[in-house]
Amino acid sequence: MVGTPIGNLSDVSERAADTLRAVDACFAEDTRRTGILLKSIGAETALRSLHEHNERARIDEVLTRLAEGQSVALVSDAGTPTISDPGCRLLAAAHEAGATVSPVPGPSAVLAALSVAGLPADRFFFAGFAPRRGRERKEWVAAIKASPDTCVAFEAPGRIAALLETLALAGLSERGGIVCRELTKIHEEVTRATIAELATVYGSRAVKGEVTLVIEGVAANADSPVDLAVVTALARDLAADGVSRRDIADRLGREYGLSRNEAYRASLVDEGGADDE
Repeated sequence: MVGTPIGNLSDVSERAADTLRAVDACFAEDTRRTGILLKSIGAETALRSLHEHNERARIDEVLTRLAEGQSVALVSDAGTPTISDPGCRLLAAAHEAGATVSPVPGPSAVLAALSVAGLPADRFFFAGFAPRRGRERKEWVAAIKASPDTCVAFEAPGRIAALLETLALAGLSERGGIVCRELTKIHEEVTRATIAELATVYGSRAVKGEVTLVIEGVAANADSPVDLAVVTALARDLAADGVSRRDIADRLGREYGLSRNEAYRASLVDEGGADDE
């Protein structure tokens, strides 16, 4: 299981390159894209397709190769195989056949987006691609809304504006969000704002390239009444410690479920507090 670059070919690891050159066959979601990678590292490995429409048919071929003592690599279009990509059925079959399955870690759009989001990542919820319509989409949005953990999702560029609007209308308008577009590529873009603000930004422009969306989790006590005296006292203590108003507002919003505007107003209780804006 070989992780491959999510954009910049220079991100391929030495181990991944060595593995792809050494295996007897490489099964790839898109042979054209993987062919470019193999050429860039000087690999002449046999290349075979394995995607959502032919995965079941490819299993016997892979198992036969393994039974003959061959080594096989599985890669996706970009990033880590089986993460919202084909391959799970093949892996299950390989395990059942007693094959040795090894990960060759590499780039991941999920972790790359989390690393620049500025949101808690000690726990997170990966939601994959949003369903396009109907009950499945409503349930998907409801799960995002209810999650106390930071959420990560993939979306096609032509549908990101509609997804952001759906999330905003579902009650997540004041949640923090980060849209990561074209990660590691020349036109990389990372935009951080509320979901409502992001919906406005991306609703007014054409979007190109792969998109990863990170969404702030709901505060643990968001449904409980907020004790303004406690909030005010905490804001004063933080300001006295030299914490900036932006950071105070972020913490109040995260811990007490306040909207961005409410949290920022609460952060202004001590005009003598630090302010780096």
